[in-house]
Amino acid sequence: MTDDNSQPAADDAAALTDAERIAQLFTRSEGGAFHFARWARPIAPAVFGTDEQGQAIMTAGIEEAAEIAGLDVVDEDPEFEKNCLVFFCKDWGDLAATPGLDRLVPDLAKLISLLGAAGANQYRIFSFDEAGGIRLAIVLIRYDADMSSISPQALALNQAVQTLLLWSDAAFTAESPTALQASGRGSVKPWFARLLAAAYAPDGPSASQDLATAEVLAAALPPAQEAA
Repeated sequence: MTDDNSQPAADDAAALTDAERIAQLFTRSEGGAFHFARWARPIAPAVFGTDEQGQAIMTAGIEEAAEIAGLDVVDEDPEFEKNCLVFFCKDWGDLAATPGLDRLVPDLAKLISLLGAAGANQYRIFSFDEAGGIRLAIVLIRYDADMSSISPQALALNQAVQTLLLWSDAAFTAESPTALQASGRGSVKPWFARLLAAAYAPDGPSASQDLATAEVLAAALPPAQEAA
């Protein structure tokens, strides 16, 4: 398993080619390695640490992002039953009492300590199949003041987009892939919607560590006028 979560600011990104922009989104901040991966199977979500309404909102966010990508959402994965596990907490220490989480997350106590020291409010862990495609994701969310400052729908959609691909650890430090509408609802920004569609093109790779893949994804971007 590996963890996930520097792109230039929006104005700077506009000066880059699509391929250059994509390359930065999948290049690790430490070591500079390019690593692209997408889900290699339908996604079967389960949400913990919130009420039924919160579970429904988070699931709907995953379904909305998956529809843009062309990724199927199912009730059950044949290997794990549920392969996208989202855990909400108010404090990182609360995760220590979550039944079974220590079996899913190696060195959970150490991770909780590191996340607390860093002041983080989200963390993603991915597991991959033999070809490198995503087969399992664990999403940890600390519902802090920043998280609660936007609508639950907007939060869910943003988290869903960040979980559909193995983005760079610094991909969204300068620009979010989602935008807030006047109503408070979130929406996937058009360019990122096009990138999700390209990333899940039927003839595209499920994983690649070849920088040339950025050019492949750029060439597969749908025309801008067709973006959602």
